[in-house]
Amino acid sequence: MSDTNTHAPAGTATADPRPGGRTGRLIGTALILVLLVVLLVLPLYVDQFWLSTGFAVCGAIVGALGLNLLVGTTGQLSLAHAFFLAVGATTYTFVSGSPGGFAEKHGGLGWPPLAGMVAGVVLAGAAGLLFSPVAARLRGIYLGVASLGLVFVGQHLLNTWTTVTGGFNGRTTPSFSLFGFSFTDDHPYLAILGVPFGSAERLWYLGILLALGAYLFARNLVRSRPGRALQTLRDSEVAAAVMGVNVQGYKARAFFVSSLYAGLSGVMYGLSIGSIAPESFGLDVSVQYLAMIVLGGLGSMGGAVFGAMVVSALPLVFQQYADSLPLVSAPGEGGVSAGLAARFLYGAFIVLIVLFEPAGLAGLARRFRRRQRPEPDPEVAPEADAAPDSDRSPERSVH
Repeated sequence: MSDTNTHAPAGTATADPRPGGRTGRLIGTALILVLLVVLLVLPLYVDQFWLSTGFAVCGAIVGALGLNLLVGTTGQLSLAHAFFLAVGATTYTFVSGSPGGFAEKHGGLGWPPLAGMVAGVVLAGAAGLLFSPVAARLRGIYLGVASLGLVFVGQHLLNTWTTVTGGFNGRTTPSFSLFGFSFTDDHPYLAILGVPFGSAERLWYLGILLALGAYLFARNLVRSRPGRALQTLRDSEVAAAVMGVNVQGYKARAFFVSSLYAGLSGVMYGLSIGSIAPESFGLDVSVQYLAMIVLGGLGSMGGAVFGAMVVSALPLVFQQYADSLPLVSAPGEGGVSAGLAARFLYGAFIVLIVLFEPAGLAGLARRFRRRQRPEPDPEVAPEADAAPDSDRSPERSVH
């Protein structure tokens, strides 16, 4: 055989064999750094509405990432996401809140807000773990119907367990602070470059930190050995069992991790709204989260982020600019409300995605990247194809 197919000496840098591989990574890293810088300086230039919307979007991103791990990565259909959001939000409100109420008296433990947040996340995960034996034995539409029952159970508890939830009218979410630094008021006073940092600016940075941490954990989980086992479950449970994957065990863990994400998302939702009520955790919320991951692309963490941005931000933006948008009316004026118009719009997006790009927004991004890659050299490719497999193997190469 020819000696041209040799390895580079040890310690010698080799070029990335993929077309545009190294350049693509450098561009991607640069774009991420620019995005982070923009997110950090954005509170200095935008008004309170966009910062409050950004924190709400960050909460939706956390919830969408958790549901995507369950539905997109593991292939388990769940309609109970609203229930786990309610568990997280209610636990935080009760653990860190104080007794009070007018029409309905409610209790509270008055613990530090960080302890309440941790308790909300852990209790939501525990609720998911309790449901995991059911999830481990069902799949597809049967699991979806079984998980749907949790939403109805949650609605009943939210309306009747008044000492914890506040009943039909709900209760106010306690403020969040960390080591004496409050994120929901102006104490202590803080100003950067002459711009006072109030609750909107502080919650913005808190939301960015939590959403970024949730994204990195989910991405690394999918790329790890347990993540590959979850993807094998999605493709074929029989094949996964043959390869030694504990099918029921991994299903239970996926439901547990997804519930943890939902609990954190529920806490962030309560902080963004300032109160919780039973109507905030109905079946429509679970459907909205499914819309997020379908629109972004099942199994794609980046797609879940973009899907959450579209679905959660559209109603708020439409409501803010209802006077300027055609066919959209302000609250209380009749006609098509901002929330309904947003649902029509992202519903149409989902129909188009399912028809023309089932992989969602992530599939569109992959298609665009493939078009940007340079074509392989036609003079080199035939030689590589003509070489036998034995020559391509490192063990048979000539050093």
